[in-house]
Amino acid sequence: MTTTTADQSLWLHTVPDAPAHPPLSGAHRADVVVIGAGIAGLTTALLLARDGADVVVLEAGRIGAGVSGNNTAKVSALQSTMYSTLERTHDAEVAAGYAAAATAGVDLVALLAEEIDCDLQRAPAATFAYSEAEADTVRAEADAAVRAGLPAEWTDRLDLPFPTFGAARLAEQIVLHPAKYVRGLAAAFVTAGGRVFEHSRVGDVSLTAPYDVGTSTGTVTAAQVVVATHYPILDRGLFFARLEAQRSYCVAARLASGAPPRDLAISAGSPAWSFSRHGDLLIVGGQSHPAGQRDVGFDRYRTLADFAQRHFDVAEITHRWSAQDVVAYDELPMVGPYLPGQPSLQLATGFAKWGLAMGTVAGQVLADRISGAGSAYAGLFGPHRVSLSSTPTLLQQNAKVATDLIGDRLVPAEAADTDDVPVDTARTLPDGVGRKGVYRDREGVVHAVSLRCTHLGCLLRFNGAERSWDCSCHGSRFDVDGAVLEGPATRPLPRRDP
Repeated sequence: MTTTTADQSLWLHTVPDAPAHPPLSGAHRADVVVIGAGIAGLTTALLLARDGADVVVLEAGRIGAGVSGNNTAKVSALQSTMYSTLERTHDAEVAAGYAAAATAGVDLVALLAEEIDCDLQRAPAATFAYSEAEADTVRAEADAAVRAGLPAEWTDRLDLPFPTFGAARLAEQIVLHPAKYVRGLAAAFVTAGGRVFEHSRVGDVSLTAPYDVGTSTGTVTAAQVVVATHYPILDRGLFFARLEAQRSYCVAARLASGAPPRDLAISAGSPAWSFSRHGDLLIVGGQSHPAGQRDVGFDRYRTLADFAQRHFDVAEITHRWSAQDVVAYDELPMVGPYLPGQPSLQLATGFAKWGLAMGTVAGQVLADRISGAGSAYAGLFGPHRVSLSSTPTLLQQNAKVATDLIGDRLVPAEAADTDDVPVDTARTLPDGVGRKGVYRDREGVVHAVSLRCTHLGCLLRFNGAERSWDCSCHGSRFDVDGAVLEGPATRPLPRRDP
């Protein structure tokens, strides 16, 4: 096996260059401002623009460069063990509502993609037992999916080159090129009269309507605002206390046979193994962990590559990438008003690694709410619901945050001097009464930043797989020079002298 790997997602590496949109400059007005040009934001914006609204989209970086361009490309209503989980944490009615919403998301992607060249193909999705110990879990998921209204079927055979112990399979799901798809949404939005501003990170939204939505270079005033930034960037509604950020990793491999498996499969156990495809490339995903976990290194990618080589006829590993996903404490997306009684400021988050389907239906929900059409899923995904059965999970998540916030300040610094930092390695050093993070890159250049997250002040930890400083409290991520990679933080880290 050879390895000539691009440190970029397959999707962002292979998407054609798109025309750049200018940064926001000066003062503008609109009916609606959508913050975030990913699947959820652009779906919302496109549907509203086609309904006649004047919509502005503000994107912190480039269109689709976040999680929308860093995923496994699966658009499916069968989502690992979601339905058995929802029956356990909620009830069968909630599971059925989720199934209907997920199916609506898949159908809407198919409809919108009719106008977009995004390599869409229909394929079966499957949740399978990788070991005999997982068989009962998969059987329970198959039964729950059927009770929820999905035409799922049990099968003992999947298009995988290793033994499995049963699977739930759902036909006619979708695999596509997500970066082409999201850029196609943006092009359709502009054709419908919308305005997109890239490299326009929002730093502030006023408290009441009409809202002033501000970046460092301009402002848009609008009656309605949608925050579709994956993780909510406004510290209102205490969403950071009800969400957990998780990271996952992917590798793409070219097979000697040239024939990746047809099934879009994911195993039910832990660790989970996920399989997707694009052309003659196999995609293997997994190795998930909470954002900001200690001692994360390149072994995450190596484990995926080794798994692929062990089970498939891998000729070459071509790409590797990672993504960050947001999971709500009770497993359901949060789509609707940011605050109770404030319907003109809304958000979409918590897609739990299934954002291509659930972010799409979230866009439909938000567009329907804003246009006054109403949505059958608005109550199900209401952000301010109370899920008593999930209270232990909520308490556990926040206890971890409190422990990390205090405990990391008690851990000794890892080095006393910059000279103690090896090449392509990061260490924490004293910085007055605080800490700084020092990384020495592969050319020997030293990069030093404050380790205090600009969101709520947790200390950051180095992610050796991505060479980033990550927050274990709420998932903010920064590059080695302090630039924001992931929210909820919107301000960069202060640089420090090495």
